[in-house]
Amino acid sequence: MPKVPESRRIGRMAVNELRALLERHGHIVQEIDGGNDHGEDLHVTFVHNGQRTEDSVAIQVKGGVSTRTRRGHRVPVGDHGDNWRDGSLPVLCIVHDAERGGLFWANATRQLRRARALRKTAKSIVVSRESVLNDASLDAFVQGMRHYLAREREGVGRWADMADVEFAPDDIVKPFENEVYEPMVFWQRRGQPYAVLLHHDLDWEPVPIQEGMLRFRPIPSVGQVVLDIAEAHWLMGCFKSTEWWRRPLEQPDSA
Repeated sequence: MPKVPESRRIGRMAVNELRALLERHGHIVQEIDGGNDHGEDLHVTFVHNGQRTEDSVAIQVKGGVSTRTRRGHRVPVGDHGDNWRDGSLPVLCIVHDAERGGLFWANATRQLRRARALRKTAKSIVVSRESVLNDASLDAFVQGMRHYLAREREGVGRWADMADVEFAPDDIVKPFENEVYEPMVFWQRRGQPYAVLLHHDLDWEPVPIQEGMLRFRPIPSVGQVVLDIAEAHWLMGCFKSTEWWRRPLEQPDSA
């Protein structure tokens, strides 16, 4: 009789555990046929109040102890790096390890984008033991992923990943690309007296900036950051159009 590989049993158990969790909470799970599996096992569409949303992710599922490390798990990227980083759907890596408590997750797309920003090549996706996925944590997980996907649709999610920062729902985020196609982002939080510049040439390290730091002569710059003239004019427009968002928040009466 043909023998069924143990790896298949472990893999199927992992997929079934994740599928059961998601479907128990009403989300739509579409399994990818094994013959068409090129790095993703599931496509998941999130549901809110019984209504299908526009938010979907792809998921790579791993099971067993083969990916286990002391602090969690590592999922090999293999030759999926470009697709996981730049594909039309964000890709998550989810590991099922019954001995450690169940399911654990990581955003593979975000980690791969951050590695590119640091001019590194990620050979594996780090899955922390703290990133537990279960009935108690699923709602927060879905809410966070839906916010992440909303920023993707706005065209600024990639830059948050590159800089390893989180844009709040009410943040003003203005991307710009200079004449040599270098991207940068102006980021203003509500009530903050300064904005933040995220810049390709600065390895996406956040730089606090204020309008008074902006100079056009003798060399366009903001603080210690040298700009070209188009970047300087763009920044001035960003400052002028967001002045109202830097005003101090009104404090509620304490009476």
